[in-house]
Amino acid sequence: MGLVEKGVFGKKPLKPVTWLLNYSRKYSLWMFQWGLACCAIEMGAALASPRYDMMRLGVIPFPASPRQADLVVISGTVTDKMAPAIKRLYEQMPDPKYVISMGSCANCGGPYWDSYSVTKGVDQVIPVDIYIPGCPPRPEALLEAIVMLQERIQNEGLGNDELAQRWRGEHVVVDNAYMAARV
Repeated sequence: MGLVEKGVFGKKPLKPVTWLLNYSRKYSLWMFQWGLACCAIEMGAALASPRYDMMRLGVIPFPASPRQADLVVISGTVTDKMAPAIKRLYEQMPDPKYVISMGSCANCGGPYWDSYSVTKGVDQVIPVDIYIPGCPPRPEALLEAIVMLQERIQNEGLGNDELAQRWRGEHVVVDNAYMAARV
């Protein structure tokens, strides 16, 4: 186990082991959905509809608790009263953990950004890996976000500082360079 954690065997990196671990992690994401408003209906359409089958992408959409989940999808308006519950949910998830923010309300407050009780984006509470724009976003957008997250997981290296931070449970600031490279 010490060899895998260090990512080296002698002086050479363990590329095949890294590739195998990342490949297995990207196709076995246990998703915990946190639907707060109308975006949750679109998320439900992507999860339960035979047209948008998430299981074919290797995403298991119904874990029993956050302690079994690798991925949480926050969809809908995040209020200041709900923020501590979301943070507690995130802290209960094992490392490495990933977050997708789905919809304008979860991203930046949406049309309710002006309200005294609305959090101006879930990224003020927990770190977000992928943002899905739209009000409400289509189920296809959630599928695309899952594919983008899987590409990101596949490209993580054991010597990568971001992955090391994830395994230690530290907050990772996700920059827009990855999103800009996709466009």
